[in-house]
Amino acid sequence: MANITSLMISIRQNSRFAKNLRIHIRNLSVETNGGNKGYEEIEPSEKLLNPTRRQDVSEIAEEVCKVIRNKPRWEQTLLSDYPSFNFHDPSFFRELLKQLNNVLLSLRFFLWLSSQPNFLPHPVSCNTLFDALLEAKACVPAKSFLHSFGFSPEPASLENYIRCVCEGGLVEEAVNVLDVLKGTGYRPSIETWNFALRSCLQFERTDLIWKLYEEMMKAGVQKDVGIETVGYLIQAFCSDNKVSRAYELLRQALEDGLAPCNDAFNKLISRFCEEKNYDRVSELLHTMIAKNRNPDIFTYQEIINGLCKERKQLQAFEVFNALKGRGYAPDMVMYTTMIHGLCKMRWLGDARKLWFEMIVKGFLPNEYTYNTLIYGYCKIGNLDEALKLYKEMHDRGSKETTLSCNILIAGLCLHGRTDEAYNFFREMPCKDVVCDIVTYNTLIQGFCREGKILQSTDLFKELLEQGLQPSTSSYTHLIQKLCQVGSVQEAKKMWNDLHNRGLQPMVCTRDHIINGLCEQGCVVEGMEWLITMLKSNLKPQKQTFVKLVQSLIQIGKLDDSLSVIGSMLRVGYELEEDTLSYLLNKLCENKYQFVESQLEEIINFNQ
Repeated sequence: MANITSLMISIRQNSRFAKNLRIHIRNLSVETNGGNKGYEEIEPSEKLLNPTRRQDVSEIAEEVCKVIRNKPRWEQTLLSDYPSFNFHDPSFFRELLKQLNNVLLSLRFFLWLSSQPNFLPHPVSCNTLFDALLEAKACVPAKSFLHSFGFSPEPASLENYIRCVCEGGLVEEAVNVLDVLKGTGYRPSIETWNFALRSCLQFERTDLIWKLYEEMMKAGVQKDVGIETVGYLIQAFCSDNKVSRAYELLRQALEDGLAPCNDAFNKLISRFCEEKNYDRVSELLHTMIAKNRNPDIFTYQEIINGLCKERKQLQAFEVFNALKGRGYAPDMVMYTTMIHGLCKMRWLGDARKLWFEMIVKGFLPNEYTYNTLIYGYCKIGNLDEALKLYKEMHDRGSKETTLSCNILIAGLCLHGRTDEAYNFFREMPCKDVVCDIVTYNTLIQGFCREGKILQSTDLFKELLEQGLQPSTSSYTHLIQKLCQVGSVQEAKKMWNDLHNRGLQPMVCTRDHIINGLCEQGCVVEGMEWLITMLKSNLKPQKQTFVKLVQSLIQIGKLDDSLSVIGSMLRVGYELEEDTLSYLLNKLCENKYQFVESQLEEIINFNQ
C-alpha cells in the first residue's frame, strides 16, 4: 500500500483544483439531462421533511436520485431536505451510484459532497466512482477525478485507466502513469504496454513510443516482448521515415521465427513504394505469402496507390487485374484510385469499364469518383462528356463543390474555352460555392495563355480584394505574359510584390524577366539578372543564355557576350552552330586580335 500511496503522491503533483472539476461535471450532467426542460420542480415529500422518521439507505437513495435527475439546482437544498441524514456513508453512495445509473451525475453528487465542511473522501467511494468512470470510458472526468482527490486506486484500476485515456487520445497521461507504476515496483501486463504503444501509433506520437519502449526494457519485460510489440516498432520506424531501420527489425524478427502482422508489412510496403524501391515491395509480398501472412486488400491498395503516385499506372493496372484474378474484391477506394490512374494515362475506355464494373459490384460512385472521371474527360478534351457527367453527379444529389468546379474550369481553360470557364466561375457564388485561390489561378493562367492580359490582371486584383492570399502561381503566368507584351516594368513590380509577401518565385520567372528586358533593349540589366541567378546557384534556361548573347552582340558588347557564353558552357549547355557563326562574324568585323584564342577556348569547352 505504501508503494501505491507514493504513486498517488506523484500523480497529484500535477493535480487540478476540484472546483474546476465540479464546474465541468455540472455542465456535462446538465447536458445529459437536458437541464430542467420537460420536468417539474420536485418538492420534498412529507416524510423527507420529517427528520424523525428513519428510512433505510435504499429508500433514501431512490428519492435522492429523483431529486438529482429532475431538480436543476438540487445542491442548494439537499441538506435542508435531509437534515439528519449522513450522506458521507459509503454504503449510501454505492446505492446511489447503482440506482442513479449515470456516472456523471454521480460524480456531480460526489463533488457536491466534497464541498461540505469536514468532508473526508472515503477510499471505497472514490475507488467505486473511479472504476465507474473508467467503465463509462469517461477519460477526461476520470483524469480530473484522479488528480483532484487523495485516494489510491488499485493497480488493476490504474491499468484500466491507462487503457481508458489511451482510447480517449490522452496518450501522454498513459505514459506518465506507466512510468509512475514502474517506480512503485508494480509490473503492468504486456497487454497494457502494447495497448499504449498501439494508441501512441494511432495518434502519431512516435516520440512516446520510443519512451515507452525504453521504460519497458527498464521494467524488465524483455522476455514478454512478442511479435505484436515488434510490429508496432516497425510501424513507428516507418512513421519516422527510418525505413532501413524498420526493414532491419523485420528481418531480425523473421530470423527469430516471428512474422509481424499485416499492418507492419503494409506500412513498410507503403514506404518502399514512396521510395520507388519496388524490388523490396516484391520481396515483402513473397515473404508475407511464405510466412502465411497472406496479403490482404489493404496490402494491394498500398501497392496500387504507390504505383499510381509514381506514375506507374500500367504496373498498377496489372496488379489490380492480378488481384481480382486471385479472388480479392477491390473496394470503393481501390476502384477510384485505379480509375484516377487510368485517367492520367488517358485510358478513358478502361476507366469507364471499371466505372461500370464498380457499379455492378454494388459501389455507387461518390463525388470523388465522379470528379476523377470528369478530370479524365477534361484531360483528353472531351468536355461535352465531362459536362454531361457533371450534371449527372448533381442530379443524383451531390452538391457542387469548389473542387468539382475547379476541375471543370481547368478543363475548359486548357482547351481554349476560357469564356465558358469565366461564366461558370461567375455562377459559383450564386450556388454558394466558394472560389478559392486555385479557381483564380486557373482562370488567370487560362486568360494569359490566350493573351488576354487585361482580364488576367483584373482577376488578380479581384482575388486580393476578396482577401485571398496569392500564391507563386498567381504571379508566374502574369509576369511571363507581361514580359511577352513588353510591360517589363509592370512585371518587375509584380516580382517585388511577390518577394514582399515572402513567396518563393519559380526559377523560370527570372528567365521571363531577362528575355523581356532583352526585348526592350535593357540588355545590361538583363545580364545583371543573369549574374544574380548564377550567384544564387540557379540554372537559367538555355534560351535565356542564347537571347542574352545575341542581344549583347547586337549592341556591340562582345566581351560580355563571350563571358555569358563561358557561363553557359559551365552550367552544361552546348553552343549552337548558328550562334557561334553569328559571334564569329561580329568578332571578325571588329578585327579582334584575340579572336582565335577565344574561339579555340569556346570550341574546346563545347566539345
